[in-house]
Amino acid sequence: MAERSFKSEVKKLTAGEGETFTGEGILAVTKALLQSGVAYIGGYQGSPISHLMDVFADASELLESLDVHYEASASEASAAAMLAASVNYPLRGAVAWKSVVGTNVASDALSNVASGGVTGGALVIVGEDYGEGSSIMQERTHAFAMKSQMWLIDPRPNLPSIVDSVEQAFQLSEASNTPVMLQLRVRSCHMTGSFVAKDNKRPPMTVSDAADAPMRDTQRIVLPPANFLHEHEKIEKRWPAGIDFIRDNRLNEWFGPQAAHGIGIIVQGGLYNNLNRAMERLGFADAFGKSDLPIYCLNVTYPLIPDEVAEFCRDKTSVLIVEEGQPEFIEHELNTLVRRAGLDTRIVGKDVLPRAGEYTGKVIADGLADYLAQYAPEIAPQKLPSDLLPAPVATEIPQRPAGFCTGCPERPIFTAMKLVERELGPSHVSADIGCHLFSILPPFNIGNTTMGYGLGSAGASAFKPKDKRAIAIMGDGGFWHNGLTSGIGNSVFNKDDTVTIIVDNGYSAATGGQDILSSRADNDERVTKTPIARAVRGVGGTWVREITRTYDVARMRDTLREALTTPEKGPKVIVAQSECMLNRQRREKKQTAAALKAGERVVRERFGVDPDTCTGDHSCIRLSGCPSLTIKPNPDPLRQDPIAHVENSCVGCGLCGEVSHAAVLCPSFYRAGIVSNPTWLERTADRIRRAVIRWFQAREQRGRLARAF
Repeated sequence: MAERSFKSEVKKLTAGEGETFTGEGILAVTKALLQSGVAYIGGYQGSPISHLMDVFADASELLESLDVHYEASASEASAAAMLAASVNYPLRGAVAWKSVVGTNVASDALSNVASGGVTGGALVIVGEDYGEGSSIMQERTHAFAMKSQMWLIDPRPNLPSIVDSVEQAFQLSEASNTPVMLQLRVRSCHMTGSFVAKDNKRPPMTVSDAADAPMRDTQRIVLPPANFLHEHEKIEKRWPAGIDFIRDNRLNEWFGPQAAHGIGIIVQGGLYNNLNRAMERLGFADAFGKSDLPIYCLNVTYPLIPDEVAEFCRDKTSVLIVEEGQPEFIEHELNTLVRRAGLDTRIVGKDVLPRAGEYTGKVIADGLADYLAQYAPEIAPQKLPSDLLPAPVATEIPQRPAGFCTGCPERPIFTAMKLVERELGPSHVSADIGCHLFSILPPFNIGNTTMGYGLGSAGASAFKPKDKRAIAIMGDGGFWHNGLTSGIGNSVFNKDDTVTIIVDNGYSAATGGQDILSSRADNDERVTKTPIARAVRGVGGTWVREITRTYDVARMRDTLREALTTPEKGPKVIVAQSECMLNRQRREKKQTAAALKAGERVVRERFGVDPDTCTGDHSCIRLSGCPSLTIKPNPDPLRQDPIAHVENSCVGCGLCGEVSHAAVLCPSFYRAGIVSNPTWLERTADRIRRAVIRWFQAREQRGRLARAF
């Protein structure tokens, strides 16, 4: 159950020749693939292209009608290996994943397919997760493209350019027998726009056709002596063919006049909109891209085209390169190409723009103003771009670090870990990629390292302290992605005396709630309900415990304590199961709304704090951190400390009460059932209760008055 359904939107993918297609960038990419006659599609979910995988899944019927094979790959390596279908056959194929971590996982297969080359068009769509909204290390795809000599397309962020780039990428791949990478930033994936559609194409050859007529070419297999020839083929054949195609088909673009004030701007395609906004604020462009300064837009950032670079730089004393991130690969190569062309044009980049960080419109405007002040002072703005902004409303914005959702089933796991830590002392905790990584932040402050998706257990393997066990965390998505072999299998093989907690929340939750092997949801197109514990035992794990309700903090605490203190050696694995609360709420809210509409009885659990009992200790908050658990003023005028309070955002998971019970804190928490459409018996009982309560309240009031007089 993905967090978002595209069942209605994918109907737009049937648009034919001449129709106007309107939608998000990820829908446009899918439509472009179908218009290009793609034969197979695969990939692994991850920001910012998670929803692209959801679109593929929701469009499965349309894909099948066109004989397009779709596969939700087990990992990025699995997806990249699918490109083998394009090595010997004229099959167009596309795979997608989050970069750069996904590219790292897929690097083995990518290096092989880049070495041997392809016959059919092979396209890798990478979500360039760089900048302030990123959740990963700040690296760029550019380095991998250079290393393996795969061409890198970075289209301007508008739907017509993105659609054209997908189609041109296949043509470029086939013209140069080289796989092509197409990078999409967050804004490109989710921006809305329109373009003129074409008819969808059934692939001239399907994967079934290829399987029926197998072909082989030993020159494309990475095996001596062929592999020694691949590098020469890249340089002598594929590289020139790629450059010729890019130049002849004008994949890069020019804007503005040919010359103006002896300066110019070269920009990555994906940053063009930000550049245009910066120039608009400085008065050098309008909102529609009409520029007063020469711009060379690199929709293909690798390889660069020497003739085009020389042509653009020839009549300019200096050129600003707007290249996000570091190292400055494009800036370095531009300097080389300009010198080889015998030009004296100065290439200006990181000396006026930040070396690292996202290039927003403001950042580019500040850098451009600095560049103009040095190299074209006669047109430089008199005010800095920051001076053109309205005065800030607030001097400081409070931080909002990422955290667990309300009712998250992973929160009680770390509550139990803190309780055990009080007894046994701290342990080294090897964290993992996923929602559970939020445990490194307050109030839990748990987690020493994180090494990659599904590598929590492997990250703990080196820690073998005397009379102390390291703890590893791993999610169910990471377990099936990489953790079963690299983590659990490795621990069994090496007899690592560690404790691994596998958080089984039923989905690949951190990437959008996609189903995985162990999901308990029914899925007509995928195999689900495969127990993680069975897989652990299948690779030799013997000490395995399953907890089917993570909100049982006492049991979580006791099981973890047992794992850390048992005399049995070897890996200990705890599978902690509870459904992702976001997915559960998405499902149950629909069911509840339908039941209420039908007039059926519905009971909703709520938790609260008795203000007369709460002491204001706040230990419940420190051991929970739930967003719905907060504080409010103490109603007792004789007490100063604010009391705990449960907001209306409570989803009724019960963790706050469980924590109070397991940690022996206080009895102030209560549970209430809110009944909608109650039965006649419940209405009668409610009237009787209210009457009894009123009678007692009236008697108490009469007693107070009597005592007063």
